[in-house]
Amino acid sequence: MNPDDRVLVAVMTSPRDLATARDEGWYRIPRKRAPKGIHAEYLAFYFNRAFGDQKWAIHWYARIMGHELVRRRDLPLSEPDHPRANQLYYKMQLGPLKRLERPIVSLRWRRVTFIHTTWDRFLEATEINDLFVEGAPYVDRLFYALREAGIFPEREYRVREGGAQYRVDLYVPCQAGAVAVVVGDRPAPATALRLEPNKVADDPTGCAVLVRDWVEQQGGVSPVTGDEASV
Repeated sequence: MNPDDRVLVAVMTSPRDLATARDEGWYRIPRKRAPKGIHAEYLAFYFNRAFGDQKWAIHWYARIMGHELVRRRDLPLSEPDHPRANQLYYKMQLGPLKRLERPIVSLRWRRVTFIHTTWDRFLEATEINDLFVEGAPYVDRLFYALREAGIFPEREYRVREGGAQYRVDLYVPCQAGAVAVVVGDRPAPATALRLEPNKVADDPTGCAVLVRDWVEQQGGVSPVTGDEASV
């Protein structure tokens, strides 16, 4: 286990899939929905609402032993008459499942499909937003400066505006709206707060104050409930 080992976090939508991963040592990922990088040393599972009290969290992971591309109908336990029987899936071959001593939780409900992270981040994470490596180190500095100020933003969050969809670096749900934050020149909604990377690097605390001012203009931070919606 190396700090730079890759960990792929995938959403798991069925207790049956967990039983298959545990008892038979494999997990399926639809090729058309798979992330650009399927290669990783470990696969971790983010539970959706089907898991009851364990939902919106990562409890289990396993080492990836290999993978192959197969049709759904050729997977064990598959229904030959399933509407997606002929679609291609990655069959991820797994080692024994291991349970985290401390689950990695989502403070707010958010739609998760895949997250790429590293082994060191995975071990140290307490909540989902700790896993993201995109935008580091600038976004990291601002993210943790905001947390120290009592503001818990979402990272790599999808937002829609004017019929277009964007992925912003940080997103703070507020009582009267939301504040989207972008560091650098990535595409963003016209209403987003855009910050220069050098400014964030030199003064993350000052940038956090600026974000806080925008949040206050939106009525303050929306309460963190951990269960705001369903998938």
